Amino acid sequence: MDVESSPAAGASVDWRGRPCRPRRHGGMRSAVFVLVFQAAQTMALAAVGSNLITFVFGELHFPLSQAANVVTNFVGTVFILSPLGGFLSDSYAGCFWTLLAFGAVELAGLILLSVQAHLPKLKSAPCNMLTMVGSCERASGFKATIFFVALYLVALGSGCVMPNMTAYGADQFAGAADKDAKSLPTYFNLSYFGYCAGELVALTAMVWAQTRYGMDVGFGLAAAALGAGLISLVSGVVFYRNKPPRGSIFTPIARVFVAAFTKRKQICPSGSSNPANGGAGDPAAPVDDNFRHANKFRFLDKACIRVAPEPDTEPESPWRLCTAAEVQQVKTLLAVLPIVACTIVFNTVLAQLQTFSVQQGSAMDTRLAPGSSSSFAIPPASLQAIPYTMLLALVPAYELLLVPLLRRLTGTRSGITPLQRIGVGLCVVALSMAAAALVERRRRDASLSGAGTRLSVFWLVPQFLIFGVSELFTNVGLMEFFYQQAAAGTMQAFFMALFYCSFSFGFFLSSVLVSLVNRATARGGRRGWLGDNDLDRDRLDLFYWVLAALSVLNFFCYLLCARWYNSGGAGGSGEAASGEAASEDDDDDKELI
Repeated sequence: MDVESSPAAGASVDWRGRPCRPRRHGGMRSAVFVLVFQAAQTMALAAVGSNLITFVFGELHFPLSQAANVVTNFVGTVFILSPLGGFLSDSYAGCFWTLLAFGAVELAGLILLSVQAHLPKLKSAPCNMLTMVGSCERASGFKATIFFVALYLVALGSGCVMPNMTAYGADQFAGAADKDAKSLPTYFNLSYFGYCAGELVALTAMVWAQTRYGMDVGFGLAAAALGAGLISLVSGVVFYRNKPPRGSIFTPIARVFVAAFTKRKQICPSGSSNPANGGAGDPAAPVDDNFRHANKFRFLDKACIRVAPEPDTEPESPWRLCTAAEVQQVKTLLAVLPIVACTIVFNTVLAQLQTFSVQQGSAMDTRLAPGSSSSFAIPPASLQAIPYTMLLALVPAYELLLVPLLRRLTGTRSGITPLQRIGVGLCVVALSMAAAALVERRRRDASLSGAGTRLSVFWLVPQFLIFGVSELFTNVGLMEFFYQQAAAGTMQAFFMALFYCSFSFGFFLSSVLVSLVNRATARGGRRGWLGDNDLDRDRLDLFYWVLAALSVLNFFCYLLCARWYNSGGAGGSGEAASGEAASEDDDDDKELI
């Protein structure tokens, strides 16, 4: 008979707060419920974001450049709110309750969007924005208020949900049986597979429903998908492993900086961030004796210097003396920030595929069989499904074929390490923008030739395919890399939020670049490259070349940052580990870039 006892500090618990049983809780069985929720939430958000520019431009009558910025600002807000979700989860609420609460907020926003899209009184009067036939008055006042309230309810809910989905699924493997614990890299590949499946359904079936039956139906289907995902999440509650929140995750970070500043005049002994060398020890806080960043940010090591107390005085407070584990966590947080920065341009490219590339498709021949008047027309927003269709085949092939081969060659459990995987993706993404620039130049020349020729929409396939390959390497590598950075399970959701923050900064950078390019190229009475609602008069091809050049420059910056990340410290040598699970997790990040 099992005897229930109170859980140890930091141990995972079941839904009743009791210690987890390895055979009953966690593992792939419980992660499946989270994977279904993740696919449904991805489907709902993609159904909104992928065709949102059509709704804002065609039914709310925002000018094209402003409509593109509405979309990129919305997506940027979604991702920049992810640290809030990670903070609330790690500090106070836990992953499950954070997912449930903010999933409900997102659902409310989707319902409000579908109501606005359904009621004519909440939209602008019908008009054609390209020909300016009709009352092309931009939505304002109450109509705009309803739209932005609904849109940013979706942003708040999805932003706080996303980092916790991935972290909560990965938590099911922490502390589980050895076989399940070693399945963590496979889980990240399955997570991305579910993400691709959700994107594919949204960009095909849901976008087709939006195009055929109206945006109200599309938004309603997104709400229904999210509702089904929430049911799946709740259904697995008895199987989940839950990490209890430990109070504010920012307090230990703040203590390290305060203590280091307070003792800034102290002389830092060699290896002071290790308790064995004079630092503050805490038996409850695991310390990595092979810490990669031991020789970086040495000024923080002063927070661990123990000052001998005077007789009859109180011991030093936690704001003057920190544990080595706390210092190591702060050093890790600072060390990953350059990696985050190097993924911003990658996500700026993604922003173009969700905005201007959709408008490119609208200006091309969208018939499935060009030249046939009765042929089925492809919704331009569905072009974004191309990389995800390919990825549904590539992700299993990568996991089942390429990973075993690379594992034999490199000795790394995941085939290639997360940072190497990210580097491959950042290298490939520049080719996507180069392909986009060449195709746009060809499309524009054909349209302006005077013969009225419209290039087939299938010319856009290469840029989406190349970006899909880039996503396969970059995004899965980022998810695994950031999850591995959190020590002792205290900040997994927050570190996963850094992954989504790079999306946010990328989309915001897209808005800034559009404005800067328009301003810089509109001097001397000329029109800006992106200053008109008509792509035939704009120079989108030149804007794509700018992004291709930025992607190449960003890749070389990433190589420098990855090399710096792995330099110094006992863990920076890149030597092979012994093969134990814990050692493998640490060595998987040791790069040879």
